[in-house]
Amino acid sequence: MLRTHLWLEDDGRMLFGRGRAQLLELVRLLGSLNRAAKALGMSYRAAWGRIKSTEEVLGQPLLVKGDGRRGHELTPLAERLLESFARWQSEVEAFALERASQAFPWEMQPYVEKDDAPVPVAKKTPPNVR
Repeated sequence: MLRTHLWLEDDGRMLFGRGRAQLLELVRLLGSLNRAAKALGMSYRAAWGRIKSTEEVLGQPLLVKGDGRRGHELTPLAERLLESFARWQSEVEAFALERASQAFPWEMQPYVEKDDAPVPVAKKTPPNVR
């Protein structure tokens, strides 16, 4: 199976990659940065730091407060960034698969997400009930 790992940097700092794309996709799905962070097994502070770091480089927000000032929604910039990153990832992987098939003597298969899920979600074990 072939899988590429792509990200964008600015002056050696992570700007955007699959992890941030997953985080934004989950915010879109769950309506909350806190819930998205928990689903990925990370702290809210770590998730917020990653989003803020990217916003600083871009000079524009990626998240805004949701309806009723609770939760978060993606800005139009975040939506475009997700779409562009997904398209770029797909194009690069298609090219890499073609070139790898020419370069190596075995059959190459594209990487496919399990169950067509857009992002892996960490499963939490329920607390012990006493």
